[in-house]
Amino acid sequence: MLIEVKVPQLSESVAEATLLAWHKKQGEAVKRDENLIDIETDKVVLELPAPADGVLVSILKGDKGIVVAGEVIARIDTEGKASAVASAPVQEKPPVEKTKSGPAVMPSAQKIAAEKGINTAQIQGSGRDGRVTKGDVLAQPEKSSVAVQKTTLQQPSAPVNVEKLLAGRPEQRVPMSRLRQRVAERLVQSQATAAILTTFNEVNMAPVMELRKKYQERFEKEHGTKLGFMSFFVKAVVHGLKKYPVVNASVDGTDIVYHGYFDIGVAVGSPRGLVVPILRDADQLSFAAVEKKIAEFGKKAQDGKLSLEDLTGGTFSISNGGTFGSMLSTPIINPPQSAILGIHATKERAVVENGQVVVRPMNYFAVSYDHRIIDGREAVLFLVAVKEALEDPARLILEI
Repeated sequence: MLIEVKVPQLSESVAEATLLAWHKKQGEAVKRDENLIDIETDKVVLELPAPADGVLVSILKGDKGIVVAGEVIARIDTEGKASAVASAPVQEKPPVEKTKSGPAVMPSAQKIAAEKGINTAQIQGSGRDGRVTKGDVLAQPEKSSVAVQKTTLQQPSAPVNVEKLLAGRPEQRVPMSRLRQRVAERLVQSQATAAILTTFNEVNMAPVMELRKKYQERFEKEHGTKLGFMSFFVKAVVHGLKKYPVVNASVDGTDIVYHGYFDIGVAVGSPRGLVVPILRDADQLSFAAVEKKIAEFGKKAQDGKLSLEDLTGGTFSISNGGTFGSMLSTPIINPPQSAILGIHATKERAVVENGQVVVRPMNYFAVSYDHRIIDGREAVLFLVAVKEALEDPARLILEI
């Protein structure tokens, strides 16, 4: 029996997706729930599991194909045998492809031409009605090295090769991933629609560093996870948001929507770009729960396993550029949120305390906020509340 493999339902805001790479070849045996292909949307990469055991007898959409929800991209024969089907696959033959300005090209010839960077419009076809065949393409000398290089660089299978890029005066053209396109769109949208202003303050990280050093070993033994700085940052942010709810609000037309919950987005780097998974109800999470969740997000981001649920929503975001050595920045708001906290590298600096110059581990914090609904007073006082909570961590335990 033939079973259709369809693109799963995408989120309401996602119209189409891109097929990244098939993990199975036509004619190979597959098992139920085995990942057949990765599908990239502008938010996440989805895995498409096999709906049943059988043989992948036809692939209707190849790598890099653009698809929509519910589209049939392959078929599985639940009664087929891999050895038999592999030698004579049951594949629907696509129509002969025609170029915009050239002879008709057979599918097999088009595939080889794309791999070799050969322009089929310049080939005299030997097939019926002048069609370009596989043999015609194979007979072409690989003299158009420029075309080969261009094709390879436009769709690289690996990250940019820095050494190759810097040798001579080449250019490398790499198409944006759907995620990168979406990030670019949202950042431009944020700057075009919000009245963004940034306020700064400096935080003495010594109290948090001393507390962390004192309890790190016991914390890890008790909870099975390391005590990092992000749990302190998240708790301090929630502390500040409770005092100044408008910083946790969002704009909807001419309305201000105040959120009675604290879903904190934490910016995480991934091979596909920046993603912001959400810590749901962060005010109800313990320090250990925050650390475990952030570690889970980090691993899922690296493995490309973040789900739409992980990335949807959020009332406030934290971006920690300090992990990469950033000293100061003005973070951009993640719409429809109205504010974001930028955290930077902690460095020892000379500061004045009680009329004396002392050395302290200092960190510059920056809050970018939408001035349409958040006045400077609320933004500054929110950041002061975060600063005070970190410089006296007992406030986070006593909630004062």
